[in-house]
Amino acid sequence: MAEENKKTEEKKEKKASAKNAESRKINSPAKENTADKPKNEKKENEKSAEVKESKNKKKKKIKRQVLKGQAHIQCTYNNTMITVSDLNGAVLGWSSAGLLGFKGAKKSTPYAATQVARDVAEKIKRFGVQELEIFIKGVGSGRESSIRSLANGGFTLLAIRDMTPIPHNGCRSRKPRRV
Repeated sequence: MAEENKKTEEKKEKKASAKNAESRKINSPAKENTADKPKNEKKENEKSAEVKESKNKKKKKIKRQVLKGQAHIQCTYNNTMITVSDLNGAVLGWSSAGLLGFKGAKKSTPYAATQVARDVAEKIKRFGVQELEIFIKGVGSGRESSIRSLANGGFTLLAIRDMTPIPHNGCRSRKPRRV
């Protein structure tokens, strides 16, 4: 009988130690033993890690080569904006005086216009643009300086067109102010 009691006590101890081990696993999942896992699970984890790595890798972008482009310059009393696109109208690069950090009345100066043109020229150099058609709109003070700086930026200017909207006696003007 003493032997049977010992056996039952040993079984109880084994069950208790197994329960303790399970509770430890539940409480600390980061400290799992890899020896307890079957070999198939290890392989699956390695495969999933490889898949994740391949998803994180970015595809190499194909650089577009555009030889001719269009520069749309808008010079207002408050700002100067330049957008360069290809012949279909897809934008290659743009910039404005406000984007470069000019504030207030400094945005509409000729110096700001030259800086904007220089910034756009740097952005579109990677596309290989060599020739530009210029469409200028507005009556701001940065008109000529932006065109000059684009010409000095290494581009061949094919045409310069003034697209400033001009009213053809459309809207009725305001009545004269009485002072």
